[in-house]
Amino acid sequence: MTASATERPAAVRIRPAGYALARKGRGSFLVHRRAAVVAVALALLTSAVCVAYLCLGETDVAPGEVLNILAGQPSWAELVVSDLRLPRMVLGLLVGVAFGVGGALIQTVARNPLASPDIIGVSQGASALTIGALTFGVSSFGVLPYVSVAGGVLAAALVYLFAWRGGLHAGRFVLIGIGIAIALRSIVHLFITKGDYLLAQQAQVWLTGSLNGRGWDEAAPLGWTLLAMLPCVIWAARAQRNVTLDDDTATALGVPLQRTRFGLALLGVFLASIATGAAGPVDFVALLAPQIARRLTRTAQIPLLCSALLGAFIVVAADLPARLLFAPVELPVGVLTAAIGAPYLIWLIVKDRSTRSRTGGRA
Repeated sequence: MTASATERPAAVRIRPAGYALARKGRGSFLVHRRAAVVAVALALLTSAVCVAYLCLGETDVAPGEVLNILAGQPSWAELVVSDLRLPRMVLGLLVGVAFGVGGALIQTVARNPLASPDIIGVSQGASALTIGALTFGVSSFGVLPYVSVAGGVLAAALVYLFAWRGGLHAGRFVLIGIGIAIALRSIVHLFITKGDYLLAQQAQVWLTGSLNGRGWDEAAPLGWTLLAMLPCVIWAARAQRNVTLDDDTATALGVPLQRTRFGLALLGVFLASIATGAAGPVDFVALLAPQIARRLTRTAQIPLLCSALLGAFIVVAADLPARLLFAPVELPVGVLTAAIGAPYLIWLIVKDRSTRSRTGGRA
């Protein structure tokens, strides 16, 4: 027997196209090359917007001065940067991350790009319970986020309950969500009419989605909550691969499909609700971020990291002109995100209709 005949055949390594193998110690994992490049680009872009956010305002501060303040050195602009702009910017970043990931998870479960928390009633549920609490005198910012989470979860439970017919159909899920959102919006207006003039003004600003007057009191609880949810998000990033398979394939592979979908939806609703509780329903961020991230990365699933970075970028980039355009009057950030998101929503609907026409309604 020759030496070549005794040699063991080389192991065949199968690696999906577009992926690179990253090794860490004895472990290894696949990295989508384009998604990694997009994530780095988004991180750099968000960093640049953050520097501009801290520098620009009624009082402009040089970038070097901002860096000195962030490094802990005393400065004449410490009050402006550290006490006024930095907490608001951090809150905007965290709200964007929560909306981006929450929207991505809900769209993944519903398999519909229109299934955003602010379209299917989650944000309206959080708003209804929060405005109801304000009407009955509960105005503590330490309590309102929990009320918002309860409202968002209740609204999502209603949508899930009415849309379930032995399975979850994407079109039915979105339509029922839109109906419940309209009903909850009516309840919000009912609460506003029951309150006094001051409450109506306060509620109207909150409903637009605003970072005005917000600071560490709102950013710190949201940050700690997101940090605690990190293991769940990591699980979701792996689990969403199975959910995007068709039902027969996933079942054949032994995937507990319904339990996985329920877990992803619950996590998405929770993230969207805590973001709403911190800054109000900032419209269209949860719709825009996942869809733009998916188009940039060209991945089969919605990339959670890129969705989070894009959500953070959108909120901070929108809040910067919201502060500057009509200074000293500051616009709610939700006004700017709605101005961008509404045309994008119309484009999505038109595109979806065109796709259905081409495929004979199979899409």
